[in-house]
Amino acid sequence: MSTQRPALKFPLRLDRLSSAMALSTHVPARPLLRPQALLQHAAVEAARRIVPSGVGLDSADVRRRMVERLKLTGLRDEAVLGAMAAVPRHQFVDTALVNQAYEDTSLPIGHGQTISKPSIVARMIELLRGGAAALTTGSLGHVLEVGTGCGYQTAILARLSRQVFSVERVRPLYDKARQNLAELRDAQIRLVYGDGTLGHAPNAPYASIIVSAGGDVIAQAWLDQLAPGGRLVAPVRAADNRQTLMVVDKTAGGFRHTNFERVYFVPLRSGLA
Repeated sequence: MSTQRPALKFPLRLDRLSSAMALSTHVPARPLLRPQALLQHAAVEAARRIVPSGVGLDSADVRRRMVERLKLTGLRDEAVLGAMAAVPRHQFVDTALVNQAYEDTSLPIGHGQTISKPSIVARMIELLRGGAAALTTGSLGHVLEVGTGCGYQTAILARLSRQVFSVERVRPLYDKARQNLAELRDAQIRLVYGDGTLGHAPNAPYASIIVSAGGDVIAQAWLDQLAPGGRLVAPVRAADNRQTLMVVDKTAGGFRHTNFERVYFVPLRSGLA
């Protein structure tokens, strides 16, 4: 006994199917989504190190407010405060930290190093300007800076001196400082990749020496390279293992050492890294 398959109630129309397929060939293809394009754009913007807009970091008012806060800590040297107001600190810190650039805090700059607090930078330079040579000429003269870091303090010193020789032992930081100071790095600033504990004898003597790392003693090379009437400011470990700011004046009768307030700096190291 045979059975018949029931006829389709809605038979397929091959002629209509063929027509539909023919029409589909004329429909323009939609553009493919490319989310990777957004990632590439973000990478390009990050590489440019664009400072976030809208935070007003380039405004002189931001630096002026920082200076007003520095005055409240007891800083009085108008020349130092003027230099602090002129140098844009946010250009010397990592992009992720720019919103903290004008707070009175130290910030990491990589390789175990930091950019010092604005109040510490201002205080050390204020002490440096209290030396006999600076008081006589109104300038820090030829300056030796031990520990360039990111170059922020170097830029401040350049506004207050005749010439700055700054030594940095960590090669990536030396390279970063060269980039940060590209517009200022002329006859007024000379960056040196070397061991700061040895100073920089080729351009000695120096009217002013400032050290940005804490050691156990004042290096003999610094004392040898300090000019008569010159002044040195450095953080030094005291008997209780805490650091103090030490000022050394080179007089006709020898060296005079004076201790000031407690501070905390990264350790002073010798050699190259």
